[in-house]
Amino acid sequence: MAVPKRKMSRSNTRHRRAQWKASTPNLVPVTVDGVTYRVPQHLVRAYQRGLLRPEG
Repeated sequence: MAVPKRKMSRSNTRHRRAQWKASTPNLVPVTVDGVTYRVPQHLVRAYQRGLLRPEG
């Protein structure tokens, strides 16, 4: 694991952390009981198996 050689200032730490951005999930159409829903790609199997209930 990388270990910093010197202490990083609070300002630099916060500026570095501010660069992180969350991205929107990739939505994929899934048909459940004859109705098509758009759900996140990584949850498609759960919706198909009935583990999750689509809302709406």
